[in-house]
Amino acid sequence: MSGVTSNDSLARLAAVIESRKSGDPDKSYVARLFSKGPDAILKKIGEEATEVVMACKDGERPKIVGEVADLWFHCMLALNAYGLGPADVLAELERREGQSGLEEFAARKSRQRDQEGT
Repeated sequence: MSGVTSNDSLARLAAVIESRKSGDPDKSYVARLFSKGPDAILKKIGEEATEVVMACKDGERPKIVGEVADLWFHCMLALNAYGLGPADVLAELERREGQSGLEEFAARKSRQRDQEGT
């Protein structure tokens, strides 16, 4: 991968999204989605997630990769819309590293109960 990390790629994509989101909606797909508001972005995430599921059911590896790339891209738009970026997600994944999924789920449920109790 010649010294480039996935974090670099995601950071570059985040920068491109930021630079295009307030552009001309007639010339930029990113600007068009942002001009329609968060619901348009969220709808695209739902559509792309469904396409990932269908690609996986078909078992076509190139199609799976393409659809996951589309999903990640639209998730990046949502992160930007809510003032977040890939570093926030990567930090959360790193925080969870080494913790079993069942432990993480139980901790999340416990935090949720604590918040509801206050």
